[in-house]
Amino acid sequence: MAKGIGTLVIFGAGGDLAKRLLLPGLGQLVDSGRNDDFALLGVGQDTMSTSAWRSRVEKSFASSGATGARARALAAKSEYLTADVTNRDDLDMILSTCTGTPAFYFALPPRVTIAACKALARVDLPDGTVFGLEKPFGTDLASAAALNRQLVKIIPENRIHRVDHFLGKSTVLNLLGLRFANRILEPVWNSDNIDRVEIVFDEQLGLEGRAGYYDRAGALVDMIQSHLLLVMALVAMEPPSSIDAEDLRGAMAQALRATNVRGGDAAASSRRARYTAGTVKGRKLPSYIREPGVDAKNRTETLAEVTFTIDNWRWAGVPFTLRSGKALSTPRKEIVVTFKDVPHLPTGFTGKPGPAALRISLSPDDISLDLNINGQGDPFTIDRVVLSTEFGAGELEPYGEVLSGLLTNDPTLSVRADEIEECWRIVAPVLAAWKKDAVKLDTYPAGSDGPKGWRRR
Repeated sequence: MAKGIGTLVIFGAGGDLAKRLLLPGLGQLVDSGRNDDFALLGVGQDTMSTSAWRSRVEKSFASSGATGARARALAAKSEYLTADVTNRDDLDMILSTCTGTPAFYFALPPRVTIAACKALARVDLPDGTVFGLEKPFGTDLASAAALNRQLVKIIPENRIHRVDHFLGKSTVLNLLGLRFANRILEPVWNSDNIDRVEIVFDEQLGLEGRAGYYDRAGALVDMIQSHLLLVMALVAMEPPSSIDAEDLRGAMAQALRATNVRGGDAAASSRRARYTAGTVKGRKLPSYIREPGVDAKNRTETLAEVTFTIDNWRWAGVPFTLRSGKALSTPRKEIVVTFKDVPHLPTGFTGKPGPAALRISLSPDDISLDLNINGQGDPFTIDRVVLSTEFGAGELEPYGEVLSGLLTNDPTLSVRADEIEECWRIVAPVLAAWKKDAVKLDTYPAGSDGPKGWRRR
């Protein structure tokens, strides 16, 4: 651990994010032995006894299999404070409780994060303080830019970790090795050879009690604006000179700066829908607008699809389609790179399997590549075979990797300020078109493949 980082402080410690994701990831990290020399302090507005908090920590640790001595010791010594993180006096109280230099993790809604940062600007923070900010980072381009300006008034940019846990997925990080350690791929990784790219994250899960956040965000902001655009940047970026934080994030930012809605037409290049009542894996789901906490007036989508182009020499003309949806029949979480078909097949061959594709699964962790080869029997018939293998499993789950970076102040897996702002810029025309109802809000039964008539663009 970086010298001086003595206390991890979780703002919003009583919330669902901390319980389901942050604490399980932290437990894994501690049990791995990579980071365990720090104190844990939970902070929330709800009253919670020390024993109740420690029990919550221990159970969350155990949910990820973190039951070793290190995890048990951290849970047994952890503390909880009831405090308002937007109040300067309460922040002073929190700081007085910390041992050593604090790392603050903001597991808070955007509006509370903004208010907390304004309050922190009036507090005397120790040198070396680190911030970890959970997405969504802002609610639009203007608010994200304003928050960025506010943050650098408090601490330096190199100590600000804007968290997108997708960048902690081992499969996503394996993209770097796949692309840049294989001469067979990088020379054909361009518009001369690739017809289209799809990045899809379709889930069987419904709202799962997340109306408080999701009904104000929807699939576009929840998934495409953050997670999937960053994955796209890894797929499309130019080779960085190193995988140091600034080189890697600079290459991603360059790809994002070249990204626009296809044809500049958000209405023609986007689709949206939301689920109605149905059954997913034998479980009945109500219509989205009947879910507890949902306001039908928000016209929130649960399925979003947008096609972008990356307007540079490498990718000119290649459509990148990003899609994410909930309550669908089949989980589909993958990157699909479809190559152009061969320009000519010698006369005499029969069979036409079509263009080959490279599929990189985001869950489970595997990869497959189509090959067209001479089939069995008649040697002049072309058949399709698929080569596949599994990626090596990561040592930690995504949040374990994210927290390791926070505690060592290694920003490689965090999102830089300009990347955040570019992501909001990219989706702004789509948000504007949807706000004006320039794009129809389709519907689909929960447990279906999506709206009828949706075909590949």
